Amino acid sequence: MSNGRSVRNPEPGTGAGEIGAHPTLDDLIAVRLSRRDLMRGALAASALTAGLGAPLLSAEEAEAAGSFAFPEIEAGVDETHHVAEGYEADILLRWGDPLFSDAAPLDPRAQDAERQRRQFGYNNDFVGYLPIGGSSEHGLLVVNHEYTNSELMFPGLGPQSRKTSLDVLSREQVAVEIAAHGGSVVEIRREDGRWKPVLGSGLNRRITAETPMEITGPAAGHPRLRTSDDPNGRSVLGTINNCSGGITPWGTWLSGEENFHYYFIGALPEGSREAENARRYGLGGPFYGWGRFHDRFDLSKAPNEPNRFGWVVEIDPFDPHSVPKKRTALGRLKHEGAAGIVARDGRYVVYLGDDERFDYVYKFVTAGRVDPSDRAANRDLLDAGTLYVARFDADGTGTWLPLVHGTGGLDAPAGFASQADVLIETRRAADILGATKMDRPEDIEANPRSNRVYVMLTNNGRRQADQVDAANPRPKNAFGHIIEMLPENEDHSATAFRWEILVRCGPPAAGATFSSQTTENGWFGMPDNCTIDSRGRLWVSTDGNSRKATGRADGIWAVETDGPRRATSRHFFRVPIGAELCGPCFTPDDETFFVAVQHPGESDDDAIPASFDQPSTRWPDFRPDMPPRPAIVAVTRKGGGAIA
Repeated sequence: MSNGRSVRNPEPGTGAGEIGAHPTLDDLIAVRLSRRDLMRGALAASALTAGLGAPLLSAEEAEAAGSFAFPEIEAGVDETHHVAEGYEADILLRWGDPLFSDAAPLDPRAQDAERQRRQFGYNNDFVGYLPIGGSSEHGLLVVNHEYTNSELMFPGLGPQSRKTSLDVLSREQVAVEIAAHGGSVVEIRREDGRWKPVLGSGLNRRITAETPMEITGPAAGHPRLRTSDDPNGRSVLGTINNCSGGITPWGTWLSGEENFHYYFIGALPEGSREAENARRYGLGGPFYGWGRFHDRFDLSKAPNEPNRFGWVVEIDPFDPHSVPKKRTALGRLKHEGAAGIVARDGRYVVYLGDDERFDYVYKFVTAGRVDPSDRAANRDLLDAGTLYVARFDADGTGTWLPLVHGTGGLDAPAGFASQADVLIETRRAADILGATKMDRPEDIEANPRSNRVYVMLTNNGRRQADQVDAANPRPKNAFGHIIEMLPENEDHSATAFRWEILVRCGPPAAGATFSSQTTENGWFGMPDNCTIDSRGRLWVSTDGNSRKATGRADGIWAVETDGPRRATSRHFFRVPIGAELCGPCFTPDDETFFVAVQHPGESDDDAIPASFDQPSTRWPDFRPDMPPRPAIVAVTRKGGGAIA
């Protein structure tokens, strides 16, 4: 998701031919072709030759040959959204929409924190659907609200930068931002083919950056999590920068805290125990001035407060009075997501990406097993288990390295006195174990039909030619790539896996390896989120495409993962200018596809700085008195039926 307040910083790359003495991906594949059992569904010849000058198919030829039955849309950039012909894309929820029968609608010139706490939050990211009574037409929608764009929310501020945005907001505007973070639980129902929120529902809930939460697991109560407001280190106010997430088999919502470092101002006291920890997580480069009014966001006054963020939060959407829990056993990092799958022996496995250049891919395996017949028995399943970090080897194999105190150098001489220290400084622990430094690992999803795991690697313009490796084969990787993993014996609890690069992204001229059957509209850069439909098909959303970077807006692409069309991609949905596409999510019957449109109206390529008064678009209302509004869109097929 967004690696900063503005995502329009793709760091243009140099193409695939500049790896020098290092082997290219095609070299590695050639060596490994004789090992036909390397991965089920090995690369077909068409995928191997993609990016080597093979002609692109026409849209008509691609549609006729593909397994995704929809007419591809044209790539481009304009003020509104577009969806494939034969489909409808209806706005379901927008920033500021009332979530309760007595809540006020958005009035951007009279917005306050009290109103915002009862309205849909800002910058919707992860979207999850939980059926009520098994229905695909009646359920709960859970949505993360990652961050706020003050320049687009508040009139009169004008364009804002990293420096100016710290000082210009009033106390009340900061209170609105705090209330706009977190998440929303909304009961929704489909009637006469249209989805609508149920405003009178007792299940509707807003979670904010001030909602009381419990800290659980091995780090709970540790002195490094204690503050003057919480001397026990077991409770915290709120959650921030909630990016992607997951839905557990027992019906809870996992929400990943990502770029928490942006919220802290000031400097740590001289000689602070947390100095190296703060450096490793990037503290000291704030985007928000909350610490001007709230001491807990000032490092000089609350040096332990950052240690209380960067966790996966578990929320029970069916109990609006439940206390959300920060599950420390899953590690502290910039969590992009927390999608899971049940292993062969019944343990739950959560895949985790740390969204930073040169950071890591993780998984967590519970100690206990999922009990499908007793929801309450799974209540604290995520408090005990083993956290692992991935090492990708050049021969196409990989190993999950356990992040366990007392092993692999994670001991007192290295500064880890307990498992709590390992989890508070998960990144430094992974450094010591020698995990593979990746190109911004974002969403990671397991396919329950094939047991293959897909890792979205968004980009890394900082990787130099002498830093490439088999799993990250491009220097100055502006456009990202997607890795496919297969656990040993297709068992997600296994500590060994095999891997392959499904596709290197971007335009053909930049060394992309989409299948030659991909059309001019079908390629994309900067993969971010993904989802798997009930038929086991992969859908990818993007963050960072723009007129300057790729000549196209972000959106959704359907990607083939099997057979002769492996690595073929088709364009299904695109967002308006300045926006990114987040949270793709299907109903169980695949008849509704929910997508989240985040930060519409941002400046595109920074050509004209955007503001409330001069956004790049006024989507979705297109009214002169309304700013652009992040929104959830419900995509359905005209006349009914499954998507694609």
